[in-house]
Amino acid sequence: MDLGIRGRKAIVNGASAGMGKSAAMALAREGVDLFISARGEDRLMRAAQEIADETGARVLPIVADHASAEGRERILAACPEPDILVGTCAPPPMTPDYRAITDEQWQSAIEISLLSPIEFMRRVLDGMVERRWGRVVNIATVAAKYPGEIRALSGSTRAALVNYSVAVSKVVAKHNVVINNLLPGMHHTATVEDQFNARAKAKGTTYEDEVAEFVRDWRIASGRFGNADDVGAFVAMFCSEFANYTTGQSLTIDGGATTSTF
Repeated sequence: MDLGIRGRKAIVNGASAGMGKSAAMALAREGVDLFISARGEDRLMRAAQEIADETGARVLPIVADHASAEGRERILAACPEPDILVGTCAPPPMTPDYRAITDEQWQSAIEISLLSPIEFMRRVLDGMVERRWGRVVNIATVAAKYPGEIRALSGSTRAALVNYSVAVSKVVAKHNVVINNLLPGMHHTATVEDQFNARAKAKGTTYEDEVAEFVRDWRIASGRFGNADDVGAFVAMFCSEFANYTTGQSLTIDGGATTSTF
């Protein structure tokens, strides 16, 4: 299926691994010109080369911390008029005890997963409105809709982001500018692998054992974690011409871990 976005320009923040990289890859396969950012240079350069080699797309890597003003300026200087904005970041640590969350962790989570995407939207939406075409996809978390103590740090800030995004989507929709959110559950990403390998090492088990235990405890209906590409595919669809009448939505991708009619 041709998604009708060949030649569009996209900023994808947090694109060196995981869901951000999968989102960038999915867009590259559709012929989108990519401007991808991350803090770690080596991994970002490898991701950019891999995407370019596999798809033939134009990929410009930008080493920058998108949670900082300096980083945002660097990214927007490279692509001041994006047609597409995709935002994600490595999730903050799990929080099995809400009382143990520090002030520094709160501040970091707010800057990375709330203030940064809001500032990017503020900077690019006017141009999208003027050009009468734009797509914004925020990769948030299922915990934004279904709160849990273990994701209090991640879910609370991203719930605020989703609220803001949906509110703004109503303002720009008449200009063919579409804003949507994805709410992923547990997926095999670099961050999840680091977390669950650490748990396995501490308990003398394996990564597979820890994933299976989590699946049981949280009653994930599919019986497994997802893959990052599961999210990347929906990013591409939400950025497509076919999404012109779908806005202000928040799609859960969690393998059936949560239960809701709507």
